Amino acid sequence: QVQLVESGGGLVQAGGSLRLSCAVSGSTYIINAMGWFRQAPGKRRELVAGLTAAGLRNYADSVKGRFTISRDTAKNTVYLQMNKLKPEDTAVYYCNAGGDYTDYGQPSNYWGQGTQVTVSS
Repeated sequence: QVQLVESGGGLVQAGGSLRLSCAVSGSTYIINAMGWFRQAPGKRRELVAGLTAAGLRNYADSVKGRFTISRDTAKNTVYLQMNKLKPEDTAVYYCNAGGDYTDYGQPSNYWGQGTQVTVSS
């Protein structure tokens, strides 16, 4: 059974950085396609960054140039490096595995539990 466990969220001031991690267990291939989504209060869950099996990266316009998605296949872990954080980045961040992360994303049913990111102004 596939399990995803996120970590790395927290409280940071605007302009700061955080790195989120998503550890994947139960599958050695599903990490090939991974995505990070976020959901702010009262808003729909949205794709933030995606990494396809072909190694292509897709980012929401709002985070381009600030966020970077990467994976370490040896550790079965996917990361989201978030720099120059803004208050509007405040949300619960979720990783997703095995979906389609092009355009606006078509997530799979495999979700982590979420990690809170709060950016103060």
